[in-house]
Amino acid sequence: MTTSAITATGLRKSFGDHVVLDGIDLDVPRGTVFSLLGANGAGKTTTVKILSTLIGATGGTATVAGHDVAANPDAVRASIGVTGQFSAVDNLLNGHENLMLMADLHHLGRAEGRRRAAELLEQFDLVDAARKPVSTYSGGMRRRLDLAMTLVGSPQVIFLDEPTTGLDPRSRRGMWQIVRELVAGGVTIFLTTQYLEEADELADRIAVLDQGKIVAQGTADELKRRIPGGHVELRFADARDLASAAEALGQGTGDTDALTLRVPHDGSLKSLKALLDRVDGRAIEVESLSVHTPDLDDVFLALTGNEKVTAR
Repeated sequence: MTTSAITATGLRKSFGDHVVLDGIDLDVPRGTVFSLLGANGAGKTTTVKILSTLIGATGGTATVAGHDVAANPDAVRASIGVTGQFSAVDNLLNGHENLMLMADLHHLGRAEGRRRAAELLEQFDLVDAARKPVSTYSGGMRRRLDLAMTLVGSPQVIFLDEPTTGLDPRSRRGMWQIVRELVAGGVTIFLTTQYLEEADELADRIAVLDQGKIVAQGTADELKRRIPGGHVELRFADARDLASAAEALGQGTGDTDALTLRVPHDGSLKSLKALLDRVDGRAIEVESLSVHTPDLDDVFLALTGNEKVTAR
């Protein structure tokens, strides 16, 4: 069995003369969270729609759960779940009825459907609200129900297209915990998000999409190390130690009022140890230190040159 849950090679999509995806390559290992970042209009949702068989690609190839998206779309659909930007719940039904509707669509028997609905209501902390109309649910409850409906068919791969947009911080973190639990159970998550903190928290790997092209891929830490601006800030008890450290290191920006020295740093443990060894070799007393690395805001701006996506 392949270790990749999702692959794409040279994937292209155009609408008339407008190129939305310009030959992107992806490889998402099973049982991981992969996050696709990009500004509005970068092609994130188009990518999800192609991989989930909602629209066809103009060129290139893609597989999901081992099935070719173009040649075997029914097998792909049987293996995936999709949670879009807006909840797909039925406000006229209650939570239990929404789940039973999905069970019917997945051709589960009545007994199996009721069992699965009960499991998901418990898993998503919706037991008390199960018989209440969805129109009375909060935004976080609606999102949890939406994801629960996606899981009725026990998908191998779940596409989450900006799943926490509009949620308050508590509800967003609750959704993060659910995602972690799903991945721990072997599910693969393909996440698009407008929240850089979300990608930083959840994703095993991140790709940055800009004007239809993947401009960078890697872990959050790998992407951050590509961007200049990382530094170590040393704080001293007196000005003599500050001056001695500046002389020993031969670089950095000192602040005599704050008694700090800011030294450029690439974020690696090796370079941090070398820096501390040089200071310690001169018997310089360091009161405290902190390591600062560029965040995903800095990465996004440096790689795309566009207005950054929302970071909350």
